[in-house]
Amino acid sequence: MDYQPALRPARLVMRYKRFLADVVTPEGETLTLHCANTGAMTGCATPGDAVWYSTSDSLTRKYPHSWELTETRQGHWICVNTLRANTVVREALVSNIIPELSGYESLSAEVKYGAERSRIDFLLQAGTRRNCYIEVKSVTLLQQGKGYFPDAVTERGQKHLRELTKIAEAGDRAVLLFAVLHSGIEDVSPARHIDARYAELLVQARQSGVEVLCYKAQLSPAGIVLNTPLVVEL
Repeated sequence: MDYQPALRPARLVMRYKRFLADVVTPEGETLTLHCANTGAMTGCATPGDAVWYSTSDSLTRKYPHSWELTETRQGHWICVNTLRANTVVREALVSNIIPELSGYESLSAEVKYGAERSRIDFLLQAGTRRNCYIEVKSVTLLQQGKGYFPDAVTERGQKHLRELTKIAEAGDRAVLLFAVLHSGIEDVSPARHIDARYAELLVQARQSGVEVLCYKAQLSPAGIVLNTPLVVEL
């Protein structure tokens, strides 16, 4: 995924009201950015860090600028726009970069499924092969040198694990795909210290046949490419 038009740099002043962040540009102008990340963003929003933002040409947006990347003072790159996770995963699926998920004929997005009225991120289909349901989760939490998901209690994430478990038990492929969007993360574990129930459901899901995959992205202001498999430690 290439950033078009090019991202612009700024310095983070503060994030507030979950969806907003104030920054100062190199020219000294203060801007308010829209923040598409609803999570805790632990370690991703430290005042003074460098940020990179995009600008929409829509005339109806109240906040035309969007926070895309953080460059921390430790030298790590983080994609804080969680909407980008599905974009880079879709590109990886279409390009057959993820061998475990290659060879399908059709790809659909946001398909309704499950008893709890969920929408699966991607559904892969091909002839007589089993349908493949893929739920994507963006991983940006780095603590003590390890990557974790989630960064806050997620009832929605718990629901997705229940739905995937039922899909696997019914005989189709169910895949939880962690998209690592933090350059400092080298492996991923469930964040039991944050959401013990999610961690428990994840273990149960894998025991029931849910496939747990993890791929890391290369990040830069030029773009994002998902291409490196990582280990998930349960």
